[in-house]
Amino acid sequence: MKADPIHAEASPDDPPAPRGILARLQDFGRMLYQRASSSLTRRIVVLNLAGLVALLVGFLYLNQFREGLIEARVQSLLTQGEIIAGAIASSATVETNTITLDPDQLLQMQAGETERLNDESLSSLEFSINPERVAPLLRRLVTPTQTRARIFDRDGLLLLDSRNFYSRGDILRMDLPPVANVEDTASTIERTWNSVRKMFRRTKRPVQEEAGPVNGKSLSEVQQAFSGQQSSVVRVNTRGETIVSVAVPIQRFRTVQGVLLLSTQEGDIDAIIASERFALLQVFLVAAVVMIVLSLFLAGAIAGPVRRLAEAAERVRWGTKSRQEIPDFTNRSDEIGHLSGALRDMTKALYNRIDAIESFAADVAHELKNPLTSLRSAVETLPLARSDESRGRLMSIIQHDVKRLDRLISDISDASRLDAELARADAEPVDMTRLLDAVVSVANERRQEHDPLVELSIESHPRGRDAFLVLGHDSRLGQVFNNLIDNARSFSPPDAPVRVTLRRRKTEAEVLVEDNGPGIEPDALDRIFERFYTDRPNQGFGQNSGLGLSISRQIIEAHRGKIRAENRLGPPDETGEPKRLGARFIIRLPTAENPKGKKEQAKKEAARREQARKAEGEKTP
Repeated sequence: MKADPIHAEASPDDPPAPRGILARLQDFGRMLYQRASSSLTRRIVVLNLAGLVALLVGFLYLNQFREGLIEARVQSLLTQGEIIAGAIASSATVETNTITLDPDQLLQMQAGETERLNDESLSSLEFSINPERVAPLLRRLVTPTQTRARIFDRDGLLLLDSRNFYSRGDILRMDLPPVANVEDTASTIERTWNSVRKMFRRTKRPVQEEAGPVNGKSLSEVQQAFSGQQSSVVRVNTRGETIVSVAVPIQRFRTVQGVLLLSTQEGDIDAIIASERFALLQVFLVAAVVMIVLSLFLAGAIAGPVRRLAEAAERVRWGTKSRQEIPDFTNRSDEIGHLSGALRDMTKALYNRIDAIESFAADVAHELKNPLTSLRSAVETLPLARSDESRGRLMSIIQHDVKRLDRLISDISDASRLDAELARADAEPVDMTRLLDAVVSVANERRQEHDPLVELSIESHPRGRDAFLVLGHDSRLGQVFNNLIDNARSFSPPDAPVRVTLRRRKTEAEVLVEDNGPGIEPDALDRIFERFYTDRPNQGFGQNSGLGLSISRQIIEAHRGKIRAENRLGPPDETGEPKRLGARFIIRLPTAENPKGKKEQAKKEAARREQARKAEGEKTP
């Protein structure tokens, strides 16, 4: 039995069927919809289209095509009117005391040819226009031009109207006057369209209201033509359609016998303008479609990465099991790339801070556990002591452990408050020369008998003290230098001074703190800045928490500076290794070269001078 090919199942080894055009279009439409649903995408599309619409409206409003077309049509009608009026006047024949027109004779005449008559005999004649003879001529000349022609006699009465010309078998139709206002009977679309047309019509036109035969003398252009001058006027009908009219006098031997009035058909000019505007609208629609598509792609290049960054930030916020990565757009040399890099750095700093807090908590627990264990053992052993000497030794251990706990808790509290305090306080320009001078002076004043002296050396600079201004917190920087001086004193012999040096290195202020102690082991040059790390003589065990250098590094890094340690090396000893003369701590801080720091320093300096000037004025009698 043969398998039904319609219901036969496809083999898993068969290649996948190619996707149809409809499916691809659906995917493309889904992508466009997702991008268009973004608020940023809508703003980009609307702003781009607003500029294009403003350009289109301005072009339609300021376009001179209408005026140029009207002017060209006026000149064309004037030329046509001169030819027709001249033909009517020159083709007249005389019958007794009137001149009649012979259309056959007019058609046999050459262009520009006139019939010569005796002026003296014609001056006493009265010319009149015979409608029966002029009608065939006017019909032949006007019909190909699609122009309406009217002839008025000397009294302004309408003799001929080309609208009433009809051939055998034609039906003559004459529109009755409107019963009510056209605006009232017009549809909503027509009224709206007329309003739009009036809005783009920059020049106000007189309205032509014609409800049947009119007297020519009621028309301004006809009145001017009766005086022997050509004239033109542009009107609009009640439907807002433009009508151009020109009036040319029909005269012979300086005598005006009538007026020829030529007018464009209603809607003729508007149809041409509408055609041009429709072509312009077609171009606008194509440009709008292209702009929308380009705007969507532009928004996708902006909103898409921003959306991914926001989603990654949300995952970082709510992620509790694993670390979330921020998308890397740093290869883009624009604001999105900068934002991606900043978010990645911020996330990295956040995770580092989490690790630091976790490590800090573990270190604190470990450091607190040691003195607590010792204290517990001493307390448990105290009741079992039999001699006063043993009880005194146990009490000494208890007091030592309590002091150590108090010192640890104080340093831990200081370290935990450090970040928040540095973040809340505003950085101000700090004069390093004054700060170090004050720190060294206080250190020498509270010097004990076995403590070495502290010497301060400041290298000169062409800018003086301004070369050693840094932005920071003077109290915390003073804490760093006090820690380093106390640390150097604890390792230096009493007769060897501790040297503090301040100098300028390019755009940084460098501070050196040197001692004459045993130095630092090479593998401990970095470890000494870790929390709770101590490497001291046996007699100093328990006297330090091991947080001093860690806090110092934390403060310096918060000031965008660097701190490191190295050994002062001398000539090699018997083993050939350089002899260690002591330790050297090097601190580098960026100077306050930015305009904000200079501005604040200038304000403070001006205030100080003003106060000094006032003080001098008060002292002067």
